[in-house]
Amino acid sequence: MEKDVDINKVVQQHLEMNNFFTGGFAAKGKADSTEPQQQQDNVAVAQAATELEKIADEVRQCRKCPLGSLRTNAVPGEGKPNAQILFVGEGPGADEDAQGRPFVGRAGRLLDRVIAACGLKRSDVFIANILKCRPPGNRDPRPDEIINCFPYLQRQIEVINPKIIVALGAPAARTLLNTNKSIGQLRGQFHEYYAGLGRPPIKLMPTYHTAYLLRNYSHQNRERVWEDMKKVLTELGLPIPEHVRK
Repeated sequence: MEKDVDINKVVQQHLEMNNFFTGGFAAKGKADSTEPQQQQDNVAVAQAATELEKIADEVRQCRKCPLGSLRTNAVPGEGKPNAQILFVGEGPGADEDAQGRPFVGRAGRLLDRVIAACGLKRSDVFIANILKCRPPGNRDPRPDEIINCFPYLQRQIEVINPKIIVALGAPAARTLLNTNKSIGQLRGQFHEYYAGLGRPPIKLMPTYHTAYLLRNYSHQNRERVWEDMKKVLTELGLPIPEHVRK
């Protein structure tokens, strides 16, 4: 009987060791391996947030052009530090200048509706402008203003590293793509934005600015924006909400 007991112990020990080196060990290893990756992701997001806030502080102190003395508030931009989508407009308006936040006026509320219609939240994306200060009377940005301000956006793009940039309106698209083409010629197809040497290009989708939609609202213009956003969602592998498909 003692011999039988010993054999049973050996078999039991063998099963336990086998479980350890196969199923049990593998399961434990799999669980453990996800934790360091999650920690690394959290650290990366925190570092990106810190760097973006550093850039924002520089923007708030900037006086490189006369706009810095004319503004009420600088508008650095806001959103998710590692957003897949970065929306870029032309420059702040009166509401944005008053609050120091991008796209908070009528055009901003329409952009919020566009984002929501795509099944996303404002907190899922990052929103910024070419200019960080409001031009008087909301006039078009001047070349010297763009030259002084654009590097801030370039640094933000490098930190966020979005998968897609949505350029809202001709001034934003032209600046990012270094072209003189009209928004009608540019929209509806992906272009490439180069963030710097050695970095892969970022896909860029130009579309109509929401302020333009407010001034020239039509079913046709609305459908053009939806077509552009559907291409963005498809490129990201995100579902297209039923009401956007139509």
